[in-house]
Amino acid sequence: MIKHIVFFKLEDNSQEHKQIIKDKLLSLQDKIEVLKSTEVGLNFATEDRAYDLALLCDFESKEDLQAYAIHPVHVEFVNYVKSKNTITKVVDYEY
Repeated sequence: MIKHIVFFKLEDNSQEHKQIIKDKLLSLQDKIEVLKSTEVGLNFATEDRAYDLALLCDFESKEDLQAYAIHPVHVEFVNYVKSKNTITKVVDYEY
């Protein structure tokens, strides 16, 4: 199994915008069959080093993660968050 974790730092980190991003991320589960599970957390920490959201996804294989990365629905989401000046950090690992 593969765990895919992404942290998002949003330029607009209002609760409304965070909820929009969360809803968009959760909607990917129903649209991308290689995506086995999805969890999205809204951060409540206030330190400068804190990010605003965390995405945790599970995949069966590295190939499924690669398929997810180029899936048109995922690419559309990535383009959206990039257009909002979002900074992201990622960790992928096998377990």
